[in-house]
Amino acid sequence: MVNESKTIVSSWNEWDPLKHVIVGRAEGAMLQAPEPAVYRDFTKDGFPYGTWGPMPEERVAKAVEQLDNFAGILEKRGIRVDRPEPLDFSQAVQTPDWKQESMLGCMPPRDVLLTVGNEILEATMSHRSRWFEYLAYRPVLQKYYAEDPNFRWEAAPKPRLSARTYKKDWHKIWNDLSEEQRSQKAEASDWLITEVEPLFDAADIVRFGRDLFVQYSMVTNDAGIRWLSQHFSDHRIHKIRYKEMQPWHMDSTLVPIRPGLVVCNPARPVLTPKVMELLEKNDWEVIWAPKSVLTEKRPLCYCSIWLNMNFLVVDPNTVCVEASETPMIEELEKHGIEVIPVPFYDVVMFGGCLHCATADVYRVGTLEDYFPNQVEGF
Repeated sequence: MVNESKTIVSSWNEWDPLKHVIVGRAEGAMLQAPEPAVYRDFTKDGFPYGTWGPMPEERVAKAVEQLDNFAGILEKRGIRVDRPEPLDFSQAVQTPDWKQESMLGCMPPRDVLLTVGNEILEATMSHRSRWFEYLAYRPVLQKYYAEDPNFRWEAAPKPRLSARTYKKDWHKIWNDLSEEQRSQKAEASDWLITEVEPLFDAADIVRFGRDLFVQYSMVTNDAGIRWLSQHFSDHRIHKIRYKEMQPWHMDSTLVPIRPGLVVCNPARPVLTPKVMELLEKNDWEVIWAPKSVLTEKRPLCYCSIWLNMNFLVVDPNTVCVEASETPMIEELEKHGIEVIPVPFYDVVMFGGCLHCATADVYRVGTLEDYFPNQVEGF
């Protein structure tokens, strides 16, 4: 039975019992037009570099089916599910600074919306094709605002995303580098965006109650991390860097399951070792994620092959995992976790797996400190 009660917005972490969630949609999604932040080359899938257009109808249909099934699984567990309202993502969009020939879609609400306590924050977004994506979520946010008098509805400063926001010809330069040179750039965190304005995607933030871990990445810069530190001044903000060629969100890198238990990506060396010190100092057990069953990216997919980590925690003892990811399922079951297998790999080319496809509205719980023993300077 779906919970039809009035909206309450509240979620402090990634694991408290989930009662209300937003699940994305695949309808109308695009392989977006080129822009300074985006380099897509899917020649073998019919979209060589420089081309764009609607995602193939048969792929949209499969994704819609799996998203609807996922929403149904959650509803059967008594979780209220809301969905965004797709826009005409094929339209060109513009501001006084730029014109972009297409948008993207609204499958991954986790990228756009960050829930901290009774606040939902609309992230800046770092791609021109995603600048207006927040509009797909405005109908549900307006409903929450009407129903919950304590709901704090916030939006980070919209960035200009002018040419100054990006390092000139970054992708072209990257493609011409040797593997050793790419590794050096990754070590130095020499990525695409500059520091002229605050930038962050919501999926670069992992919530541990009083502590928010924020990844410095291709879409999140120091100015964005500083803005988050000022905005969430009652929280401890921890900047994290990983040695990854093109880091793209943190929910396939550092994924908590419950207090004291976190899954980490063994293929991404942490460049801020104090995060591991903080976990150890507070007796957090680390599960090193097994390899995904995927050996290569799915067609038209720009996400990592570590999507086996991109799962949704329903409560501290229950996790939704992509149904084919047997190694991850078995690893979680070893720790006494009930796994709900969810077929989802026809969705991932639309922007991610189960965690990406959701945004918390309400989890039963309060703000707590899970790291009472802090590490100096972190």
